[in-house]
Amino acid sequence: MAKQSYAVIGLGRFGTSIASKLIEADQEVLGIDINEDRVEDGKLLVTHAVVLDSTEEESLKTVGIRNFDYVIVAIGNDMQASILTVLILKEMGVKQVIAKALNKRHGQVLTKVGADWVVHPERDMGERVAHHLLTPNVLNYIELSKEYNIEEIIVPKSMTRKSLRDLDLRAQYNVNVIAILSSENLIISPFPEHLIQDGDKLVVIGHRDDLNKFANIK
Repeated sequence: MAKQSYAVIGLGRFGTSIASKLIEADQEVLGIDINEDRVEDGKLLVTHAVVLDSTEEESLKTVGIRNFDYVIVAIGNDMQASILTVLILKEMGVKQVIAKALNKRHGQVLTKVGADWVVHPERDMGERVAHHLLTPNVLNYIELSKEYNIEEIIVPKSMTRKSLRDLDLRAQYNVNVIAILSSENLIISPFPEHLIQDGDKLVVIGHRDDLNKFANIK
């Protein structure tokens, strides 16, 4: 994965969880919080951590917030600070702002003030649990739209020791393989001759209905 820069504003449970995953993926992460104790704890998790008030534009300028590829606003229970932070970030020209919503109304306001992606942790987690229960072969997924997903699917036993060309998943199931996770190695845009091994995971993109059928193959 190419290295990108991320800033996480709000180092509570949600913010530190995201930061940890990004660091595990060898990404650059700046942690920001108004609380000194959280920043002190966050220093162990992120590339850099600073104490500042994200509702003050001048403070955000001091860390070069405009230069980050993604800024995640993970502020806990202060709805006003969350909304104002997103507004300031977009006015400053930040390319991608992802914001945590505390409820539906909060999410609507975040969208109105310019958030590029609004996350509802409790709702999204519920959907993920239900999705996993319904399709246990799906380890993870990214919702691209109401109809299309990217999913990480355990390779069915019937498909091991065969090449992507032989399987011809696009013709058979109307899904496209964009990567293969093999023994912790990530193979992007695999060749048609690539042989699928037992334990491999396919990262596929397609319509939800097609992905659901594919994920349920034995």
